[in-house]
Amino acid sequence: MHIHDLHAALLHLMGIDREHLIYRYSVRDLRLTDVHGNIVKEIIA
Repeated sequence: MHIHDLHAALLHLMGIDREHLIYRYSVRDLRLTDVHGNIVKEIIA
């Protein structure tokens, strides 16, 4: 499991859509899970 997967799972548990959580760093808009990150259901169950 990659850190992006863990972030995606935590955001899912908090009820936050990981694809719409965007922050600005320097002049770029970034997502916490970048373009990667899958919700790993094994760690949720």
